[in-house]
Amino acid sequence: MDLGLRDRIVVVTGASKGIGFACAQAFAAEGARVALVSRSLVNLDAALAKIRHFEHRPEAFVADLTNAAQALSMVDAVEAALGPIDILVSSAGAAKRYPPDDLCAAAWHDAMDAKFFSYIHPLDVIVKRMGARGHGSVINIIGAGGKIASPVHLPGGAANAALMLATAGLAAAYGARGVRINAINPGATLTDRLQQGLAAEASMTGLAKDEILDRQQARIPLRRLGTPEEIAQVALFLASSQASYVTGAIVPMDGGASAAI
Repeated sequence: MDLGLRDRIVVVTGASKGIGFACAQAFAAEGARVALVSRSLVNLDAALAKIRHFEHRPEAFVADLTNAAQALSMVDAVEAALGPIDILVSSAGAAKRYPPDDLCAAAWHDAMDAKFFSYIHPLDVIVKRMGARGHGSVINIIGAGGKIASPVHLPGGAANAALMLATAGLAAAYGARGVRINAINPGATLTDRLQQGLAAEASMTGLAKDEILDRQQARIPLRRLGTPEEIAQVALFLASSQASYVTGAIVPMDGGASAAI
């Protein structure tokens, strides 16, 4: 199926690792012109080395997206190098996980910076430019922790919930201007970040990380964790013309773990 993504200008934040990297690779494979964004040049160089072979060689842009000025500079640099941005995939930032007794005010503030504002800063700039041009698509990779509270992911879950509201609200605000805004809520996914969550839960429960992982998978109807590549395929669909009547959607990808409407 031709998704119509060839030559589209795509920005992927958090693109050097995990789900973000899988999304960058998937869009590049569709012939899109992809801008990889991360705050680490070392990680970006490592990511680029893996995806130099596509029709359009992806380009790297360094920015700390918790800083609004850096987010604006990144957007300006991408559009100067590649052209007007057609698609934004936000996957930057992860809030640290804590056992509840280790929480403090700083942990809640840090989570909003790491997960909420790292999405909002580039989105605020890009969605306005998309609206002025009359087209665009945004996919926010958020997380199931914004709907189902986890004792070891409360600050991050609160940031995720705020992002879901922003997704739905901005979709309603910009739909008439030709901009579609959707979100994907992955459950536990096979990335490096998974280990941090297992460590926090092990600290709280005294169980071994392998035992916790086995129990997590046993609770999932599909009996396994998702992969970054599976998340990326749904991001491709939501960004494409095949999803032209989809906006304001929050798509769960947790293997059926949250059996709720």
